[in-house]
Amino acid sequence: MFHRLGQFVVRRAWWVIIAWVVAAYALLLTSPKIAAQTDEAAFLPKHYESIQAAQVQSDAFPTSFTPQALALFERNDGAPLTTADKAAIAKITQGLTDQKIDGVDKIVPVSDQTTSKDGKYALSPIAISKDKQQDPNDFADVAKKIRDEGKATASGTDVKFQLGGQAAVALDQKDASDSTDGLITMATLVLVIIIVGIIFRSVLAGLLPILVSLVVALPGAMGLINYATDAFDLKSTPVLTAILIVVVLGVGTDYFLFLAFRYRERLRAGDERKDAVVNAVGRVGEAIASAAGAVTVAFAVLILSSLGMFQALGPALAIAVVVTALAALTLAPALLTVIPARGVFWPGKKWMQEPSDARFTAIGRMVQKRPAAVAVASGGVLLALSVGALSYNGLFDMAGSSMPKEKESMVVQDKLANGFSKGAADPSHVYLRSTGGAKLDPASFQDYASKLGAVPGVATVIPKPQVSEDGKTAEFTVMLKDEPSSNEAIDTVTELREVAHSQAPSGTEAKVGGLTSIFKDINLAMTHDYELVFPIAGLLILLILGLQLRSVVAPWYLMASVGLGFTATLGASTLIFQKIGNEPGLMFMLPILIYLFVVAIGTDYNILIIARLREEAREGREPREAAREALRHGGPTVAAAGFILAASFATFMLAGNSFMMEFGFAMAFGIILAAFVMAMFFTPALTALIGQRAWWPGHGADAGHGAGPAPVAGAHGVPEPAGRR
Repeated sequence: MFHRLGQFVVRRAWWVIIAWVVAAYALLLTSPKIAAQTDEAAFLPKHYESIQAAQVQSDAFPTSFTPQALALFERNDGAPLTTADKAAIAKITQGLTDQKIDGVDKIVPVSDQTTSKDGKYALSPIAISKDKQQDPNDFADVAKKIRDEGKATASGTDVKFQLGGQAAVALDQKDASDSTDGLITMATLVLVIIIVGIIFRSVLAGLLPILVSLVVALPGAMGLINYATDAFDLKSTPVLTAILIVVVLGVGTDYFLFLAFRYRERLRAGDERKDAVVNAVGRVGEAIASAAGAVTVAFAVLILSSLGMFQALGPALAIAVVVTALAALTLAPALLTVIPARGVFWPGKKWMQEPSDARFTAIGRMVQKRPAAVAVASGGVLLALSVGALSYNGLFDMAGSSMPKEKESMVVQDKLANGFSKGAADPSHVYLRSTGGAKLDPASFQDYASKLGAVPGVATVIPKPQVSEDGKTAEFTVMLKDEPSSNEAIDTVTELREVAHSQAPSGTEAKVGGLTSIFKDINLAMTHDYELVFPIAGLLILLILGLQLRSVVAPWYLMASVGLGFTATLGASTLIFQKIGNEPGLMFMLPILIYLFVVAIGTDYNILIIARLREEAREGREPREAAREALRHGGPTVAAAGFILAASFATFMLAGNSFMMEFGFAMAFGIILAAFVMAMFFTPALTALIGQRAWWPGHGADAGHGAGPAPVAGAHGVPEPAGRR
């Protein structure tokens, strides 16, 4: 099939190129505009308690609000606020109110309750209209107007105005994301151009993956993603663009290298240029399609996630991988067809000479002679690193982890923790609601509040709750001792829920809401995803491997290898950041991201090597000899592709925040393990040990059964001997 695809592309190369360019930019330019979602609650299904609590608040207290922005006032010299300062603060808040900023519903004046005990800080909660909260860009724009106008109004006084809260976080995240995307894109581009250029000793070869992936495939993928997000009402996340760029460029470069190495190999074998393109597609097409299929399945299964963030991220990346793989199988061969071979590899002069590849030949011989020792050593490395995963601790401070600490919203968060209770910025709320239609008994409020306040980790409970107009719902505000996104606060909310539910007066029910409650439910949703998404994705990838290899044996140890790669990557990241770096934990979403990129994309290298092993076995070689030849020929491709993709992911470490640092390290290290430990040593060593049984019930080692690829014509149309392939 892929041989015929190659012939089609070669015959209509210019038409293929024109069709790709027109289709990609037509999709991008006509697709609907999609805004990224920054509200954590928007990613949770409605059956979680935090979302139900928010609905109770909306129904019972329509005029009540949770402040989306917090104006923090302090003296420029850091001294306690004076009477004159408080008067200036009152003028500032009134001035902001009088300006009637679009999107601002209410600015609450500073009071004794919103002034810190040491008198250094004063807080003014700000309500932002719900229509502005729906669009992250509008939300951030309102925050920018408040921040700019507040600073301008405070100018000339001894008081400093700073803006924090969710709206300010959205603004600072947007600014950080814009600069991060540009930095990551430029760094990745430079790396790919330089590294691919050095590998092929060519200027144009370094530019071709950029042209195929970033200039053509990425716009087309983004257009399709926007259409899919709009059609299926999916969420979008601020990290999507940066991840999308690296994924498309990373896998696109991988697939281009798979093709380009085989293309150059066919030229060295004596093929004419167009024959070399056809035969290269015919030889590696199945490996590229299988690799892309495994990655696509792994991404697409996230549609089953409980979290809207992953429901959007998974399908979006699946679409991107499919588009990139199609471009690698059609657009890249078309470009190789219309560009003379000397141009592709210019200015290199030795591209037609077969290199010695001494390193990979030596690796192949080592695996051939000592497969058991190699399997034990490489597997031992993976197992040793996996032990570190037992110490993994998830953190939920997404805002603090995705931005530099010097951003204003983060500075305000730290000052709130110092001047007030750490939980003061985002208190929890307990909603007590009548279930029988009768009004609540106010006499029970004091006792109920006392029981809530007795929960370990609760700083204080405001004893007098807010009661709805119909008297059927009461809202108790609960201040926690710990920062709302901390694991300690989440543990407190877990117990707070138990007490709130069990101690609710007869005829009532309780719902616990607030930011910490949202994080608690995200934790529950992640547990659900681990139990559902991972097994389904594993089974589907196993099926793809079985279909590609026509075997029920090899896919199992390939998946075992991939599983070890996952735990080893998580373990190494835990050791580096928690044990050596003394961080309290890693971002809660890191395990799923490792699954997405290390397990899914890292499978590419296993597939490439195992496909070459099967090809060599079908040409009549013994298992150990096949392992040697597979590493001699496929090793350089895996090493080059793995190094480039790892370097691409490592660019995330330049972003200047802890989440991107963790993400960049984990992805780069995981890809290194996948390419240089699993694919280069563990997989071929196991295959050599298992022998011909690895291909059971197929006939991987029997060239005479007709299961292998079609004979490849040489320079004069005569099929080559097996040794030349």
